[in-house]
Amino acid sequence: MTRVIHTGDTHIGYQQYHSPERRQDFLDAFERVVADALDGDVDAVVHAGDLYHDRRPELPDLLGTLAALRRLDDAGIPFLAIVGNHESTRGGQWLDLFERLGLATRLGRDPHVVGDVAFYGLDHVPRSRRDELDYQFDPVDAERAVLVAHGLFTPFAHADWETETVLAESNVDFDAVLLGDNHVPDTADLDGTWVTYCGSTERASASERDPRGYNLVEFAPDAVDIRRRTLETRPFAFVEVDLAGDEGIERVRQRVREFDVEDAVVIVELRGEGDAVTPAAVESFAVEEGALVARVNDKRDIDDDADLATDVTFADPDDAVRERVREMGLSSAALDVDETVRASKVADSNVRDEVRERVESLLSDDPDAFVAAERETEGEDEGENSETVEDVAVAEDVEAAEDATETDPETTADTDSEAPADPAASRDSLLGDFA
Repeated sequence: MTRVIHTGDTHIGYQQYHSPERRQDFLDAFERVVADALDGDVDAVVHAGDLYHDRRPELPDLLGTLAALRRLDDAGIPFLAIVGNHESTRGGQWLDLFERLGLATRLGRDPHVVGDVAFYGLDHVPRSRRDELDYQFDPVDAERAVLVAHGLFTPFAHADWETETVLAESNVDFDAVLLGDNHVPDTADLDGTWVTYCGSTERASASERDPRGYNLVEFAPDAVDIRRRTLETRPFAFVEVDLAGDEGIERVRQRVREFDVEDAVVIVELRGEGDAVTPAAVESFAVEEGALVARVNDKRDIDDDADLATDVTFADPDDAVRERVREMGLSSAALDVDETVRASKVADSNVRDEVRERVESLLSDDPDAFVAAERETEGEDEGENSETVEDVAVAEDVEAAEDATETDPETTADTDSEAPADPAASRDSLLGDFA
């Protein structure tokens, strides 16, 4: 029997709510997974992508990851992983670096056998490039075969990638598909193949109310057993306040006092009618009561605005912005600039110079970075207006580049792709794109 931990979406380096403590929480959660692996008699830790929250993790995040991976390596527990959409770079991946250090194995078309189970990998691939995939893997004589993949797969919510197609077109008969990307844990049986999400190891948004954790998967000769394991993470206090017509801040304070908010992230949701309540007043009160950080989600504003068609959670504006950016179909260059401006890693006084340097570097070294990705809007035909969308997005990227660098306005980039479609692409590339 082979026993593995299936984890993913650790998002190390995410400074949620601009809190350094929350940033450390994401690394701590990954370290707890590693500690459970060391104590739990497992044969491997399998990570289904988004180890990091973005493509340029800072030094403390890297050092923390390396320390955790070394503990696994010292115990003889292999770390098998794939690349998710958050951490993917244009060249070599951070996972490639860990592999060259002997601390990880990047899964791909070639099998990696642990016990009697062969593991394969499928990195995240943009939806616009998936038609090029052939799902051909190198077969091996093993009792079981497992695919580890990152994306929003059927039959789960928000899916845009058909698991049935992957299984039907693959030349390997998979017994299980271990998934990452969807932060909600779930499991389904597709004609004898177990398909499962492990969920995230920390709450990356206020909507993730259930306990965080990972999957413990056992591969026996006659069965695949998937069990959920929870992690101890920083507490979130979800305070719902239904305000009557004459109620306001005092009623909100009363409700906050009913919860144990010590060192917790406090999410206050306002409903009903009531007086005007400023988020700052609620947040400062919660912090005075011992909360690490607090956010207010005033549902009354959303419900009263008939023109607002998007479900935005103001308790986590970063999550709302991140979702909107994902839907815009920006090129990797535009995403790089967005990350520089919005990730709170560069001092405000240095942002302009940093953006100029990044764009100048991309124009000279990687013009392909200015090709737009496909917009990911719900309900839109994938092929409809694709040329118009790309033309507009490329024009916006080039205009931004010209403004930032003050270069010749006739400078253009004639390109045709954003990222490799091959799940095993860039395995042998130089590790020079981690800056």
